[in-house]
Amino acid sequence: MSAGAHPIGHHGPSRLDPHPDHRAVAGGLVRACVFGVSDGLVSNVSLVIGFAGSGVSAQVVRLAGLAGAVAGAISMAAGEWISVSAQNELVERELEVERREIARNPRSETAELAAIYERHGMSEDVARTAAREVMRSPEAALSVHAREELGVDPDELASAWAAAGLSLICFLVGALLPVIPWFGAQGRVAAGGAATIVSVAIGVVAAAIVGALLGRVAERSVSRSALRQVAILLLACGTTYAIGRALGVSIE
Repeated sequence: MSAGAHPIGHHGPSRLDPHPDHRAVAGGLVRACVFGVSDGLVSNVSLVIGFAGSGVSAQVVRLAGLAGAVAGAISMAAGEWISVSAQNELVERELEVERREIARNPRSETAELAAIYERHGMSEDVARTAAREVMRSPEAALSVHAREELGVDPDELASAWAAAGLSLICFLVGALLPVIPWFGAQGRVAAGGAATIVSVAIGVVAAAIVGALLGRVAERSVSRSALRQVAILLLACGTTYAIGRALGVSIE
């Protein structure tokens, strides 16, 4: 790789020989799903509780919740699309630089790959032989260099559209859950009303489930992860509810 190219990721262990006990931790779609549900839940339950705290009518709370869910989902999807697209464009640019270097300076790239193999524990002779074998095919060489130097697999780049669509759906799921109780509510919202309590309860249960799933996937304390998610949600709800109560806005 040329000196002017900036590596993406880190020069960690080779991904060529994955261990069966390891899990894929770089999945952009999984990240989009988890953050979509979590963000939708926390942001919209906070919005709903903030409006409820101000004493407006249930219809206004319901409208605010629906508008917040739709606007947030679109914003989340757009942000995810831009983020993944920009990352992919950067990776593709670096791959093009690497492809050009392999074509122009095969000897230098072979030596560079051999040095990488030596750092992984190969003997000098074996490393040189392995590097020459890899460099016989330009596409194979590009794939190996990308994994070893950039920390990415050129054949497994995340889809920007898939990430955006998943983010939108997952955000909507999380954001609409706390709005459900308000579809049956009527009239002005009373402090500590049933719809408010049910909204918070739904938010707490959903946050605990999200946290527990995160803890399970990461093989960490499930209860601690769940409590952390619930604490974040309750802090957000308490803050917006206090602001709503303090302002006391009433909309007819």
